[in-house]
Amino acid sequence: MTLHDTTELAVETLRPGDDGYDDAARVFAGAGAPALIARPRTPDEVAAALGHAVRRGLAVSVRSGGHGPLGHATNTGGLVLDLRHLDGVEVLDADRRLVRVGGGATWGRVAARLDPLGWGITSGDTSEVGVGGLTLGGGMGWMVRRHGLTVDNLVGARVVTADGRLLSASEHEHPELFWALRGGGGNFGVVVDFDLVAQEVATVHHGTVTYQVADDTETTDLLRRWRDAMRSAPDELSSTIALPPRMPGAPPAIVLLCYAGQPGAPVEAADAAIEPLLELGAVAEAAIREVRYAEVLEPAQQPPGLRLSARNALVPELGDEVLAEIVRAHAAPTPNAVAIRSLGGAFGRVPADATAFAHRDAEAMVVGMVMLPGTASDADVEEAHTPWRAVAAHGTGTYINFQGSAAAADLASAYPPATYARLAEVKRRYDPDNVFALNHNVPPAPAR
Repeated sequence: MTLHDTTELAVETLRPGDDGYDDAARVFAGAGAPALIARPRTPDEVAAALGHAVRRGLAVSVRSGGHGPLGHATNTGGLVLDLRHLDGVEVLDADRRLVRVGGGATWGRVAARLDPLGWGITSGDTSEVGVGGLTLGGGMGWMVRRHGLTVDNLVGARVVTADGRLLSASEHEHPELFWALRGGGGNFGVVVDFDLVAQEVATVHHGTVTYQVADDTETTDLLRRWRDAMRSAPDELSSTIALPPRMPGAPPAIVLLCYAGQPGAPVEAADAAIEPLLELGAVAEAAIREVRYAEVLEPAQQPPGLRLSARNALVPELGDEVLAEIVRAHAAPTPNAVAIRSLGGAFGRVPADATAFAHRDAEAMVVGMVMLPGTASDADVEEAHTPWRAVAAHGTGTYINFQGSAAAADLASAYPPATYARLAEVKRRYDPDNVFALNHNVPPAPAR
């Protein structure tokens, strides 16, 4: 029997040469050439596809939305488990606002389903991003200060493990697995659905403020004033300040914001919270509207012909020195963009050991993205990121969902030593053969 023989696998599959294979093998960060793409519709079909891969020694990629920066949602010569059919959004308990979301759903689909109910789930920034990948990495988005990470609102999950078992994970069932799923990435199994508590959020105030800055000194001053404003901002206000690439016609600096207040709260509360972000400097343009929460999740776009590569650092204190380093890195010859997302609020009130996402003391996440020709090599990418290292030195961790490198040092910075050791023990118990290795991989701890 050849690797491509799937006669005993009663699952929808695509193989090289089939209609739709090329699109299915392509993800946001690039293209793959898997031997087989399986599209299961049930947990049993997930288990069957996994069993097929294990018996034949095929590497396994799990695809939710396919937006991971490292392209782990595809591979060459292995199996891709494409969860697109596991995309249901079901209300389990209206009184508790408890919602079951399929691991292959996108956040745009979730937002559209919950919008008529006046609900939303704190999630990512874009509509096509998959629920599975984003949640397992933590889940950071427009309501991170108001409602924390996505995993802070996760109360249960159903997981198909490498040996084909369907397990329910929660605080009461397989609690160590449940702990690990909340920030440990896709290391432990295929999550077929997540049980999440939605928030009451019908409309939000969302938009951008574009600032004029004449030079690096003014840029640094703007960053400092934004930082100070966010230090005193209410939890309802989340904000990111972005420095786009230094190209003709590009705006110098943009503040992005979202105010998610209590339903029915007076508009004056939103105005008072947002006003300090309108007074940071010389405003070129402001565009802020009250919109349905579902409308803030915009399409993700990949510029054609470019290779984008991101790094990030979770910074416990956004001091003047790190702000200066950010501006210096942004001035590098290679076109690059920098974004600083303010954290704190509900994000920071979760104990560090409560979830596998342990960096709860971070004041901000700083993301640096370089933009290179599509033909750039890995060595070119690393060289372009050289100015970033001075910024990263101020961080105490990274957010795996935005990390474009899976080197040992990057993994070490993602998890403090105690967290990493605990994750390795969970890995040993639930995936001792490291079937789920195409991720920010935590190998299983040695057998006792």
